[in-house]
Amino acid sequence: MDILEDGFRARRQLLKLASAMMLPSGLVACSSEKKSESLVVGGLPVTCNLTLPVACAAKAADSAAAKQPAQPLGFEYSKYSGFPELKESLMAGRIQAAYVLAPMVMDLVSSNIPVKVVSLGHRSGAVIMVRTDAGYKHFRDLQGKRVAIPSRFAVDLLFLRKMLLAEGMSIKDVELVEMPPPDMPAALYAKAIDAYCTGEPFGAAAQMAGYATPLRMTRNEWPNYICCVLTVREDLIAKNRQAVQDLVNYVQAAGTWMDADPAHRDRAIAIAATKKYFNQDPKILKFVMTNPSDRVTYGDLRIIPKEFDELMQMSLDAGTLKKPVQFSQYVDDSFFKAVRPVAITL
Repeated sequence: MDILEDGFRARRQLLKLASAMMLPSGLVACSSEKKSESLVVGGLPVTCNLTLPVACAAKAADSAAAKQPAQPLGFEYSKYSGFPELKESLMAGRIQAAYVLAPMVMDLVSSNIPVKVVSLGHRSGAVIMVRTDAGYKHFRDLQGKRVAIPSRFAVDLLFLRKMLLAEGMSIKDVELVEMPPPDMPAALYAKAIDAYCTGEPFGAAAQMAGYATPLRMTRNEWPNYICCVLTVREDLIAKNRQAVQDLVNYVQAAGTWMDADPAHRDRAIAIAATKKYFNQDPKILKFVMTNPSDRVTYGDLRIIPKEFDELMQMSLDAGTLKKPVQFSQYVDDSFFKAVRPVAITL
């Protein structure tokens, strides 16, 4: 396989080390797949996905207020702890929609998996964390060190490559480890890894606990960064286009609502922290939302072809995408263009 493949350490060995450590409170995640009359949307408990719990809760609240079943469908959140499992469920059709890594969608489409991106879910929100006692200030300090990423398809990897390049380094200068984001704080604490790059709140969890600090944040280095995108199977589009439009309407409205007022973010935190959604400590989510307030943003969820083209080229350069994929092959922006305002009444 390629150099990137060779650079990944055995995931099982590292997870064994990480499992010896107690995860910080509120970060134990699980996956679920169950039959539902609602449109089940898969996602990870990361703040890049925070518009999804808000959209689900808002849709349920509107249906309850109308005292009738959700039309055309309600939304149901299904939590996963890692992107590989989420991807497999989407490929197999066990779920019809999910928040998936943008380069992963490009790779699926290049392999003739019938899926389409229909909305962004966030901007910014990724961090590269190191141990506080390590004293690392520059990427030169990570020479030969073990750095965890969620997936080789994660935009986090592209962020890491971008930062290494800025200091005249390459991905060959570090040892990459694939690891589910919920396992990363414990692995850093156990010194099974030397750094990790992922979406929040898994950087904030270690920072709040006092043993880690951000080396770099996308808010400073790549403000228009996009990672997780709402993706649906094409058969869902064919069978129930109205339901896809409704989901996009609520996701877009959730993003606008969350960035309109700090009180809305507090409400979003209260919803996402529950067992029904992320099952996390609300104090950690609050830390992400306020330290600083643009650590992750949701108000600009425009689909901009140029930004996806840039991600595709970076993925090609990284070797995680084997061939170019045209924007129109993996994105259906007709739903975004047809978005209708939804009043979030949570």
